[in-house]
Amino acid sequence: MTAPIPTGVPASAVVPPRRRRYAAAFRALLCLAAVTGILIDLTLGDPLRVPVYFTIQSNAILAVVTGWSAARAWQGRPPLSPRLTGGALLFIAITGLVYHLILANASSGFSMTDDPDHALTGWRQLSNQLLHTVTPLGAVLDWLLLTTPGALLFRYAAQWLAYPAAYLVFALVRGAALSPGTPARYPYPFLDVAQHGYASVATNCLLLGLAFYALALALVALDRVRPHLRGPENRISPTRAGGLK
Repeated sequence: MTAPIPTGVPASAVVPPRRRRYAAAFRALLCLAAVTGILIDLTLGDPLRVPVYFTIQSNAILAVVTGWSAARAWQGRPPLSPRLTGGALLFIAITGLVYHLILANASSGFSMTDDPDHALTGWRQLSNQLLHTVTPLGAVLDWLLLTTPGALLFRYAAQWLAYPAAYLVFALVRGAALSPGTPARYPYPFLDVAQHGYASVATNCLLLGLAFYALALALVALDRVRPHLRGPENRISPTRAGGLK
């Protein structure tokens, strides 16, 4: 007769931690890319003004989340909450899309390419590519290749918008508190109340908010239908050990 399995035994005592080395390495590199871009901007720009930008804040969030995820993957610990990782993915996706479709697009009406404070040469060009292209693409690849599908929930979409909404309030209150002519009084042209007025800025924010919500819903929907590209990871014993797998 088989002896009963004692209760209260931690899972780690039965199933040894499985380190996810590739995921850990990729996320560590992604964290490094975000940190490097932020440090370059802080070094070349005004360290009090640089953190005001959504680009910097979203990359800082991504750096924390990917660094933390890398450590857990290396240690074989469970992944972070998909609410947290999905939010970081949405924020950095917003950064990449807004930059390439609006801020770097001369036909958008809100381009920042002619702003001398954002001249892209040398180290600035490197940081620009890291923060607006490398980290968004890297975050998407991490989501598609190194995470399990179906973890994101539709209710997360509205919850994630709390941060962009808080950033909007912060940017507008800060701009109203600063005197006219202050550099980067409003961090982005579509938030510039002094130039466009509150009505136009409110319209811009409403349209962007709807677009961000649609993007969040799209991420959740895609997460539910995308294929599982990783191999099975639920083996309890080695392949040739026999018995339960």
